[in-house]
Amino acid sequence: MDIHRIKLYHYPATRSARVKWLLHELMDEDFDVEVVPLYEGGQYSSDYVTKNPNHNVPMLEFTLADGRTHNMLESGAMISLLADLFPEKGLAPPPAPFSTARADYLQMLHFGSTWMDMMLWQIRIHTHILDTDKDPATVARYEHKITAEVVPQLLARLDKHAHICGERFTAADCVMGQNLLWARAYGVCLEDALTPYIERLTARPAFALAYADMGDFSLAPSRKQGAALVTKFTG
Repeated sequence: MDIHRIKLYHYPATRSARVKWLLHELMDEDFDVEVVPLYEGGQYSSDYVTKNPNHNVPMLEFTLADGRTHNMLESGAMISLLADLFPEKGLAPPPAPFSTARADYLQMLHFGSTWMDMMLWQIRIHTHILDTDKDPATVARYEHKITAEVVPQLLARLDKHAHICGERFTAADCVMGQNLLWARAYGVCLEDALTPYIERLTARPAFALAYADMGDFSLAPSRKQGAALVTKFTG
């Protein structure tokens, strides 16, 4: 089954940036991007919710050679699939035969896109998104957990290798790199020993393309935007 075109539904510097980054690594600029204006509530439009009932980004739309489309919603799944679709790029250990490298790569890809992501999301919503339900204790809990439990794992890996799964850059670095930028925006993962890794990632041309729209992002919606979103946002 051939893919005719790939389209990413995106908002700058959010989870969709990790997918956009990988698409640039794999396809340069040969894919389509549609910005979903999250702070204006575009993710709640009836047309978008029909395609994506989770009303978020990223969403990936595959147009097949016969004209049919298929939508994909989870960023970790997108990263895994896209890297496997372009084996010649060498951004993922092959799925067969079994290798410990593949197992480790999948472990870190999903550690970043689920476990670490969950903690970062809780920090973000309780700092900038929720209105009356903000819980500083939740922020403090996950800041501590990231510092005490996540960072030591990352440092142990990066003490041995240049990238999160070894010497070579992989698609898992798109997840972990985006997470570390997200974390640093909220005052965690500031350890000096993480900086050389982040500098290696941000020096990549595909990273520059993926984050060229960073100027269009702010951590918090404006007061007017926040008031419009508060009745729709469900966490």
